[in-house]
Amino acid sequence: MNRIADIHLLTKRLIVMTGVAILIFSTVFALSYLYSQRFMITWVGFLCGIIGGFVSIQQRMKTVSDDELKLLTQSWFTILLIPVFGGVFALVLYALFLSGIVSGTLFPAFYIPEPTNGTPDTTYMIEVFTQTYPLTGQDLAKLLFWSFVAGFSERFVPQIINNVSQKASDQTQTKDH
Repeated sequence: MNRIADIHLLTKRLIVMTGVAILIFSTVFALSYLYSQRFMITWVGFLCGIIGGFVSIQQRMKTVSDDELKLLTQSWFTILLIPVFGGVFALVLYALFLSGIVSGTLFPAFYIPEPTNGTPDTTYMIEVFTQTYPLTGQDLAKLLFWSFVAGFSERFVPQIINNVSQKASDQTQTKDH
């Protein structure tokens, strides 16, 4: 096959896989809402990360080497791997937002429930997963944007992790001296 035919084949596969991902996660959203009357925000971030990964592949297609393009057209697994990493990176970024490690006006703020008896327990952990939401519509939009970025730019979240690790290491070394 020639390069243009490979690009068209890959584009078709990306469209199919994006549609399948949206369908699967829409079903998960619907079921979680119908059965628990909760909209699981973690799934939204994960889906945006996956979509960011698919868009990233599409954007890079014209600049990848012929060998990379051949690999992408011959393996569904390779096509799925980048978007799945994007979804995982979106979840890691979500945890960084919730922890306050990454914060500021560019990033979303969240309502996180407090333990009812002052001590976290199983009930509290369920509440954290089911009742943690962005504070405003703007915060939701920021979460969606940054989740997409986490999937689109495969180096974004690892760079944040490296920066946080380095700062923690520097602080530990400063305390030891």
